[in-house]
Amino acid sequence: MTARLATRRTDCRLCGGSKLVEVLKLTPTPPANAFVKASEISRPQQTFPLDFFLCQDCGHLQLLDVVDPAVLFEDYVYVSGTSPVFVKHFETYAESVISRFSVQPGSLVVDIGSNDGTLLRFFKDAGMKALGVDPAKEIARGATASGIETLPVFFTGKLAGELRVQRGPASVVTANNVFAHADDLKGMLSGVRALLADDGVFVFEVSYLLDVYTKTLFDTMYHEHLAYHSVRPLRDFFKAHGMELISAIRVESHGGSLRGVAQLAGGPRRPDPSVDELIALEAKLGLQTAESLKSFGAKIDAVKTSLQKLLKDLKGQGKSIAGFGAPAKATTLMYHFGLGPDLIDFIVDDSPWKQGLYSPGLHVPVTASQAIYERNPDCLLILAWNFAEPIMAKHKAFSDRGGRFIIPLPEVSVKP
Repeated sequence: MTARLATRRTDCRLCGGSKLVEVLKLTPTPPANAFVKASEISRPQQTFPLDFFLCQDCGHLQLLDVVDPAVLFEDYVYVSGTSPVFVKHFETYAESVISRFSVQPGSLVVDIGSNDGTLLRFFKDAGMKALGVDPAKEIARGATASGIETLPVFFTGKLAGELRVQRGPASVVTANNVFAHADDLKGMLSGVRALLADDGVFVFEVSYLLDVYTKTLFDTMYHEHLAYHSVRPLRDFFKAHGMELISAIRVESHGGSLRGVAQLAGGPRRPDPSVDELIALEAKLGLQTAESLKSFGAKIDAVKTSLQKLLKDLKGQGKSIAGFGAPAKATTLMYHFGLGPDLIDFIVDDSPWKQGLYSPGLHVPVTASQAIYERNPDCLLILAWNFAEPIMAKHKAFSDRGGRFIIPLPEVSVKP
């Protein structure tokens, strides 16, 4: 695979400020979803910096090194629909939005970064007109074939204007785990503004920096995620660009996420107390201070030391270790913690998009979960740790025969 570093920013992507200070440095990695075929494992994969900078003007944490988005997203291998937990999450998400904002049948709902259409399907089933926008060409094609019309392109202001003319204004625009992906967040927001009806809502979910910080969820930090959002910088960002953040709700997905709701400035809804409440909590924790974020690195290193010792001790005893789950976050975790094929024999994943491939850079083979029972590893390191409970429940037969589950985060634990 060839990739190029598109740019290194010198200003904050939220406020444009230039007072940027480096607060965390993780091990450089290839793009987190850059899985390779067997024929490609002899070729070294290019790695890119994972250096994190805090804007001292607005308090926003971000990556400044931007990998070409075509490399990151056009051959994407993550699909939401393979996870029953995420399917349920999106079902309750759609129900909540429809109920809270009285979304009427026939209304247009547009999902930016719609993936396989899992969320949109629930809106469509409720009678809305559903449209996805996602640059992952094969996934978009599959979503359209399954009945969720999906445009295989990046969302831009130009596209938003065209859609408004062709299809009318959108009552709801959603962006889930993609509002942190765009280098040009101002451009994305201008597109949302152009597409929204006067009384419409923009609903987005992002990994929440407060949870990342307090739970040591550093593995959610990778090149796709350029922005590490917290509420105060987001409130100010929306205000500066003709919109208003009216709700900020903590949700459990990805170990701790933020669901934000925004409307056009002067819209019909009053902000609820959640925005000010979370801003106060962030201030109490010092979340937008360089000192607090610099201490984050020491917390990560403590978990690294603990996990490395456990795995090396197990290997020293002749035990075999497999990984469970090959999410994007596993690339950051494996690189920063030094977990290569010397410690992890193979990885199982339920997504057919990843089976038969090799993990980014470290080239650990990925196979179907049946390999757990065919190869009988002694331990399963749950790399998709945010789904640890359903994984352990589904594979109780593994622990019943004496296998042990290792959960790396938020802290290292072994079960049973």
